[in-house]
Amino acid sequence: MTDPATLDVTIVDGYVDEPAHFGVPPYISTYPRYTAGALVDAGVPAERITYHTIDELRDDRMLWADVADADLVCYLGGMTVPGKYVGGKPAEPDEVREIAWTADGTTLMGGPVKFGVGDENAGATETERDDLDYDFVAKGDVEAAAYDLVESGLEGFDNRMRDNREIDRWASKGAFVVEQHPNHPEYLICEMETSRGCPYRCSFCTEPLYGDPSFRSPNSVVSEVGELYDRGARHFRLGRQADILAYGGDGEKPNPDALRELYGGIREVAPDLGTLHLDNMNPITVVEWPELSREGIRVIAKHNTPGDTAAFGLESADPVVQEANNLNVTAEECFQAVRIVNEEGGWRPGDEPGTGPSTGPDAPRRLPKLLPGINLLHGLKDEREETYELNQQFLQRVYDAGLMLRRVNIRQVMTFAGTEMNSEGAHIAHEHKSLFKRYKTQVREEIDNPMLQRLAPPGTVLPDVHLEYHEDGTTFGRQLGTYPLLVGLPGERELGRTIDVAVVGHGYRSVTGVPYPLDFNEASMKELTAIPGIGKGTAGDIVVNRPYTSTEEVSADVDLWKYAGSSSGSGAD
Repeated sequence: MTDPATLDVTIVDGYVDEPAHFGVPPYISTYPRYTAGALVDAGVPAERITYHTIDELRDDRMLWADVADADLVCYLGGMTVPGKYVGGKPAEPDEVREIAWTADGTTLMGGPVKFGVGDENAGATETERDDLDYDFVAKGDVEAAAYDLVESGLEGFDNRMRDNREIDRWASKGAFVVEQHPNHPEYLICEMETSRGCPYRCSFCTEPLYGDPSFRSPNSVVSEVGELYDRGARHFRLGRQADILAYGGDGEKPNPDALRELYGGIREVAPDLGTLHLDNMNPITVVEWPELSREGIRVIAKHNTPGDTAAFGLESADPVVQEANNLNVTAEECFQAVRIVNEEGGWRPGDEPGTGPSTGPDAPRRLPKLLPGINLLHGLKDEREETYELNQQFLQRVYDAGLMLRRVNIRQVMTFAGTEMNSEGAHIAHEHKSLFKRYKTQVREEIDNPMLQRLAPPGTVLPDVHLEYHEDGTTFGRQLGTYPLLVGLPGERELGRTIDVAVVGHGYRSVTGVPYPLDFNEASMKELTAIPGIGKGTAGDIVVNRPYTSTEEVSADVDLWKYAGSSSGSGAD
């Protein structure tokens, strides 16, 4: 019998992306934390557990010794929604196999990879299950498998799902793993689970495969946040749930009191947090229980940080597609839900709460507290050319009504065993590929760009933008949070720094900015000409007439105070 106290364990994070779970950096998912906690609970000393991301293994071949020499290697990964990533690159199947081949000890694979593996993480793809040469594959929960495997002396386990009582222990016991993440502590956001599972059965989605919603108690989530906070974490996202409004209830009806206890408790144990965001909110909940939903949204907007997004799974505005794929909300219902979230959460710091949507020249210069995002999915059963037209009409209606969307997410379906779409496959997505591309470009031009100008007009201040990479003489960065705006700054700045930025221009899904407050004695010509209304001639005059003792001395027919005012400060509000 193998003594757990003598085991050396290496956890490799290949990253996850699920309908209700982010895990690609700067996010750290629940999987490595829960698995580490389960191992500790089974008797493995925390100091004998090593955690590496797949990017660390790519960058430093010396770290592969931790894989080769471990008694147990736990690989965690899997992508069940398509995406594009900046902070990290999800593991490819060949890399996952190399981990298994390198390990001399026992190997365990788990996470959403159990649903299937594709050639790439992209839309219009079909997947199939593959053990990728691992000794064990967790068909249930990988954290439960890890616990049982250690308990058995590495002999095996029964595939099972863990329960919330186990997570009450494992979540806190595994919090130490965040300290081993390469992004810790400044640029790491912890994905928090409030529940998993879904009462609805949309044809394409893997979330119902976890069963009906099972809610963790507010005390359990708050305690985990406290443990992570004590280990340096300052950024949190309540992303692991199908519907945040249903938290603490029967899975469908809102429970504002549970939200009040959850959010209030988080603020109490993490008083100096930098980010508190969420992800999924079901629009059908908002329209079926509008008053309870309004109360719940007010609770969230009181405690969260600006720029938060409530992702709405409309998926399709076409009633034919809705019926064929068991989608639970109509376009009209989703529009009403968009309006309600705008009214209750679309105010900005400096506004009176509940006075949204906050737009126009007199709006405070921060992002709104909470806005809806729209998910649109293509390649579903019975999709037709009219589907694209109906989706565009819906988005145009939202814009014409003066409302705001934080982002529009347009994807093509991935199919997985266990879902209804598995029998359909991705052939519709392939057949409509060219139509999809034209439509996506049109949405970006006609909806995304003007919507972004409404959301973040020139002068909007974005605190704590993390500078990530250079491209074509521009420095790009993002805030931490749910679906953060990509920000481009003229010139190549030192990477890894965090600065405040004032918005000066707009793309389709990104903005151009300048450092805030902008020092006109130091600003480059590129920074000056990026400001709306300042051309090369005016910028040249500003440079020639330096130095200035105040912004008022700068001669320009532009309201420069938006870009040179005193800093709004950083952190949560």
